[in-house]
Amino acid sequence: MRLSVPGRIPARQARLTGAVGLALTGLLAGAAPAATAAPAPLAPAAVAPAPAPAARVLAAPDIPLANVKAHLTQLSSIAAANGGNRAHGRAGYLASLNYVKGKLDAAGFTTTVQQFTSGGATGYNLIADWPGGDTNQVIMAGSHLDSVTAGAGINDNGSGSAALLENALAVSRAKLAPAKHLRFAWWGAEELGLVGSRYYVNNLSSANRARVSGYLNFDMIGSPNPGYFVYDDDPTIEQTFKDYYAGLGVATEIETEGDGRSDHAPFKNVGIPVGGLFSGADYIKTAAQAQKWGGTSGRAFDNCYHRSCDTTSNINDTALDRNSDAIAYALWELSA
Repeated sequence: MRLSVPGRIPARQARLTGAVGLALTGLLAGAAPAATAAPAPLAPAAVAPAPAPAARVLAAPDIPLANVKAHLTQLSSIAAANGGNRAHGRAGYLASLNYVKGKLDAAGFTTTVQQFTSGGATGYNLIADWPGGDTNQVIMAGSHLDSVTAGAGINDNGSGSAALLENALAVSRAKLAPAKHLRFAWWGAEELGLVGSRYYVNNLSSANRARVSGYLNFDMIGSPNPGYFVYDDDPTIEQTFKDYYAGLGVATEIETEGDGRSDHAPFKNVGIPVGGLFSGADYIKTAAQAQKWGGTSGRAFDNCYHRSCDTTSNINDTALDRNSDAIAYALWELSA
């Protein structure tokens, strides 16, 4: 998550197996992927009966915490092998992008790397489309992949990036056939002022903006002294996350600390419905919040926010597990 600095543009500020080389597949340029050709009609005898209107397509899977943490370990190793960070314009960012892209390519996603320039350095967004679904109704989920230069950025925002990656892989494992089209994104240069996500949105045509039914953002979802915050932007998306947490018996609060400071903002600014989850940054947990969620009152939700101590030890497993599963619940519900 980026910092807000008055009077100026807000500034927020392994080793990958194999070559770090990146084969750019061309600029996304805002074009939604073409819909696949419709299959030939089945013979009448082979046509299955339509499901009852109340039938659910599939229940969202449990997202294995161990898998999410394995991705975090890889991002940590990438940072360690590349100067200690995964920041925009640094080798650690490109290696992180290649790691995520390799997993998605192997899982059957169509990946596209979008290139932009910020601060004299080349930046990259990674977009991954799951085949199928109505491309006139796109459910999109994103997380920023870059860290600040101070450290590896494992909670900010390895947590959101790793959970989103494992959710995408869960879609592949389930061979999910959603009614709506699913698109995932990992943004570059968020820490410099939402540069990557803003570039993506600005390069969408009006028609392609209208095709995005909702954007879900996940930035810092494993804070060590966590809260459970839900964006209150789009009522349907907000209620979806609240329903999930109500089922766990976990109270939530409206997210205010990061409002407008993460990658949902460019989408919201052009009228795309947005929502998301957040576990807290450098705001201080109150006594009432500690009573509700546990943890320590009088301390920041993440005392290592934007610091070198934002390592793999700076993660609360319970928060990361719950939020990873909440992402799956929302993706399955909203794309059905």
